[in-house]
Amino acid sequence: MSETAGKLRRTDGEVIAWRRVDGAGPVVVWMGGFRSDMTGTKAQALADWATTRRRAYVRFDYLGHGESSGDFRAKGTITRWREDTLAVLDELIEGDTVLVGSSMGGWIACLAAMARPERVKAMVLIAPAPDFTEALMKPQMPSAAHAALAADGVWFHPSDYGAPYPITRTLLEDGARWSILGGEPIPIRCPVRILQGGADPDVPWRHALELAQTLAGDDVVFSLIKDGDHRLSRDADIARLLAAVAEF
Repeated sequence: MSETAGKLRRTDGEVIAWRRVDGAGPVVVWMGGFRSDMTGTKAQALADWATTRRRAYVRFDYLGHGESSGDFRAKGTITRWREDTLAVLDELIEGDTVLVGSSMGGWIACLAAMARPERVKAMVLIAPAPDFTEALMKPQMPSAAHAALAADGVWFHPSDYGAPYPITRTLLEDGARWSILGGEPIPIRCPVRILQGGADPDVPWRHALELAQTLAGDDVVFSLIKDGDHRLSRDADIARLLAAVAEF
């Protein structure tokens, strides 16, 4: 059994690139992080696992990411990436799903589960970053960044992983609209497994723990990998991920 690929056309003409393994359900759905794509180590490990075990699996790229179309700077928002995810769930997948979200993908997975509770039977979240635009990114911006956002509507964030990338005022303002922490319990009651690195420089473990504590459901397990980084892509980390997904 091999993986197939395709493009899902959105109503505005943009296309979402996807790859799929056909097999037994529920369908495992990979949701990547901010500025990442579906060809990363964890996404590929899940594809290999699904192919070997004949499990249904779908991975995709949000607008402006990887193989999908769209201008990241002009159109990239939490609203848009949430809509991309719901389009994949509604138009590409039938039946129950297990959402696997990494970093920002953990936030998007929560928003998708809130929008389609009848479709999401479980979630596995890796270093989940809910509200990251408001809670993690904005407070760390230097004064020059705020000045650039006020003057030009965009600031180019230095990156340890490549060229600086654009952070727009629209992204920040839109992200604040989708905040899920700091208020009422998050209305997600399906089983949730969270894998979090204790040495993660991007998402503090206390931030991910706050998500675990705010979820309305009781079947929530938070696993702290003391020496783990943000990516959690070491062999032992991948093994933990696969074991968590296999539970469902």
